[in-house]
Amino acid sequence: MWTLGLFLLLTKLTLTLSGLLLGSAYLVLLERKLLGRMQIRFGPTRAGPYGLLQPIADGIKLLLKEDTVPVAADRFIFKYAPALVALVPLLIVAVIPFGRDLSFQGRRIPMVLADLNVGLLYVLAVSSLSVYGVALGAWASNSKYSLLGSLRGAAQLVSYELPLALSLVPVVMMAGSFSLVDIVAAQARCPFIVYQPLAGIIFLCAAVAEAKRLPFDLPEGENDLAAGYHTEYSGMRFALYFLGEYMNMIVLGSLFAVFFLGGWHGPVLPPLLWFLIKVMLIPFFLIWSRASMPRPRYDQLMRLGWKLLLPAALLNIVLSSGLLLWMGG
Repeated sequence: MWTLGLFLLLTKLTLTLSGLLLGSAYLVLLERKLLGRMQIRFGPTRAGPYGLLQPIADGIKLLLKEDTVPVAADRFIFKYAPALVALVPLLIVAVIPFGRDLSFQGRRIPMVLADLNVGLLYVLAVSSLSVYGVALGAWASNSKYSLLGSLRGAAQLVSYELPLALSLVPVVMMAGSFSLVDIVAAQARCPFIVYQPLAGIIFLCAAVAEAKRLPFDLPEGENDLAAGYHTEYSGMRFALYFLGEYMNMIVLGSLFAVFFLGGWHGPVLPPLLWFLIKVMLIPFFLIWSRASMPRPRYDQLMRLGWKLLLPAALLNIVLSSGLLLWMGG
């Protein structure tokens, strides 16, 4: 029977990773289409009907572009740092449950690659690795623009990890478990966003900063840093940074759905379809914010994290724990 278990694991792994990579490619097309409509213009329309082959055309173009390495760069780190950024969302998706368990030949098939009893801690630990891909890639470029972008990125990621992690403490208290499967199961009757709206808002703001998306894209602010930490990258190494950003958007949507929207729970529609609908709410919000919100100054960005989100997350923990004790008593 171990061969059947191995086959099912490899099948789930292939489908999950293929879906994440393909979804990231077409999320780029969706963003360009939505931004076009929001800015009263058309998005890509030339490659295939309605521009549906545009992601494939972009991939071929990036594969064929020259991969340049600056003369003064640290070649080894410069070449492999982008892979670390793309690897992080691939590791996180392993613990995200995306549907109700299935049954096959009397065996229960969990709709998750790995149900860890410390899944939330695993997510927080792995997500912190993305700062190394940004910092190492920029340092290895030997460029002042890249270095300044990496310093911004490192400070931003470290600062916003604290409110992001603290916003999830009430979720753990209500679910009574660090397992993402148990957290989804605890929301069978009502999603946690109903009980923890403040935690959801804090998590969303911190997640946007972690993803380095507008209006929090200061590490790659083109107005003052050319392209920030990936200024010197081209070809497929630039594509890895780009792919990592869009995979991160999908993963953040998945985490928000798991922690606050009830995961795959929902009436009438199949569980997987409910999960995908909830996941896409966050990328849509990120695209919408890119089209409508201005970029703040860097000091304003840091002030928001340290002086507003962090105290609000701590206060929410105190209030939530007191309320749970009162209700339990």
